[in-house]
Amino acid sequence: METFTDVLLARRGDPKVGLRFEGRDWTWDEVVSESACRAAALESIVTAPAGRQRHVGVLLDNVPDFVFWIGAGALAGAVVVGINASRGGPEIAHDIAHADVDLLLTENRLAHLVHGEEHGLAEERILNVDSDSYAELLAPFRGVEPPAATPSPEQLALLLFSSGSTGAPKAVVVGQGRLGRLIDVLVDRTQMRRDSVAYLCMPLFHGNALMLNLGTAMRVGATVAMVRKFSASRFGDDIHRYGATFVNYVGRALSYVLSRPEDPRDRTGTLELAFGTEASEADVARFAERFGCTVIEGYGLSEGVFRINRTPGTPPGSLGLPAGDADVRILDEATGHECPRARFDATGRLTNPEAVGQIVAVGAAGMFEGYYKNPGAMADRVRGDDFWSGDLGYRDADGYFYFAGRSSDWLRVDSENFSAAPIERILQRHPAVLSAPVFAVPDPVTGDQVMCVLELSPGAHLDGRQFGSFLAAQPDMGDKWWPRFVRIVERIPLTGSNKVNKAPLRSAAWRTDDPVLVRVGRTSEYVPFGEDARDRYEAEFVAHGRAGLLPARSVAATPVA
Repeated sequence: METFTDVLLARRGDPKVGLRFEGRDWTWDEVVSESACRAAALESIVTAPAGRQRHVGVLLDNVPDFVFWIGAGALAGAVVVGINASRGGPEIAHDIAHADVDLLLTENRLAHLVHGEEHGLAEERILNVDSDSYAELLAPFRGVEPPAATPSPEQLALLLFSSGSTGAPKAVVVGQGRLGRLIDVLVDRTQMRRDSVAYLCMPLFHGNALMLNLGTAMRVGATVAMVRKFSASRFGDDIHRYGATFVNYVGRALSYVLSRPEDPRDRTGTLELAFGTEASEADVARFAERFGCTVIEGYGLSEGVFRINRTPGTPPGSLGLPAGDADVRILDEATGHECPRARFDATGRLTNPEAVGQIVAVGAAGMFEGYYKNPGAMADRVRGDDFWSGDLGYRDADGYFYFAGRSSDWLRVDSENFSAAPIERILQRHPAVLSAPVFAVPDPVTGDQVMCVLELSPGAHLDGRQFGSFLAAQPDMGDKWWPRFVRIVERIPLTGSNKVNKAPLRSAAWRTDDPVLVRVGRTSEYVPFGEDARDRYEAEFVAHGRAGLLPARSVAATPVA
């Protein structure tokens, strides 16, 4: 397909059920009709601003109107801006203003997030899809034909805000042509067929759900079974209720599903394929066994540019190889030179940390469509002809790539540089650990110390002595990788797209009401980090003139529904 609009219009007249949501069905033809209705309403409300397309912000859960407004944007040649409802009111106001949103859609549950005028939108430009006035607005446009004119491949289709897991979210530009071409490619990767049932539980404001699930299902005319948001407790029942054959996921989703009791129906159910990113090796294997399905992990970016996929023969723990003929390398962030290939000892531990660098697509900068109104972020990604991903990795002698964390996940302990990802993989082997983000906290004298935050499996308990013995027994555990501090939380904070959000954890460090353990010297013993011990430790910062590095005060991590 030449554009995303072509993908949508191909479903016009299709009687197959395209969307299922909370007991209601819409055929694909009805989805196109609902989209055309909203496209006409948009034309009546918003005059195209001089020099750019209309921008439609969508602050909704996964509800049918989100799908219909994605379609409306495609038909009207407007840019759909997904707004992350998990962010706070001031942050949402910033995103709306930054993206030049001309019209905003919201709902009763989320309307309070756009009270006030910081976003710059007049009250009449905020439509509540749950209101009577919204239904009245759409009524005159029921049954209208889709617009005759369609957007060109060069026009924008979406602005997708990045997850914000490593800093302020950036609005990624997604053009009509790129989205149409990408969906064609992803149909094969997701094995989407017309008789597939795609379970859509990841948020539609994120590219993972829109491209891997809704877009591919739309392309072939499959059925999308959609729920408002991801719920680990409802996941299994939903899969069986809808007869789902496909699901996309991001971040910790598989881990949370696996923490729930197994349903006897799981192993003989309809699920064929789960496709996503950032699940652990153990979770991939356990999920595949539990649901009798294939799990495909891939590395990709909202920015597009390149993908790394697992292929037959990919070593355990590896991302795989670049798709197509992409020239992807590991480059030193300081010098821009290619890093040496990784070497491993008998346990599989990386023995040359200088092999870790940033994952870079050489000569591919021209494929990046950019960030909206963000030249600083553009400069971080585009350096000459090369696209710098912002992610760390290393590459083995056979060319396979390994993920080593975000560019902010470097730690420096006792003059040794290393990344967080290998430590996280070790910690997640512990039978009681569900999630284990690792990050640097300041040392009172110089450099960093390692800190981890653990979310335990339901009903599990962590004993400090046993935890230390477990770490000591791991053959690939580096001497300087041991966490100095271990914080135990009820739930790890996540971004709106289910990725671990380290920012609040790093900011609070050991200053929290959650239980914190501290390593006793260089032994394998961990003991509670009480108030007296904390005061003595923080006094060392003052004595060495590093008080400014002390973390902010925090409270217990907020549970995630």
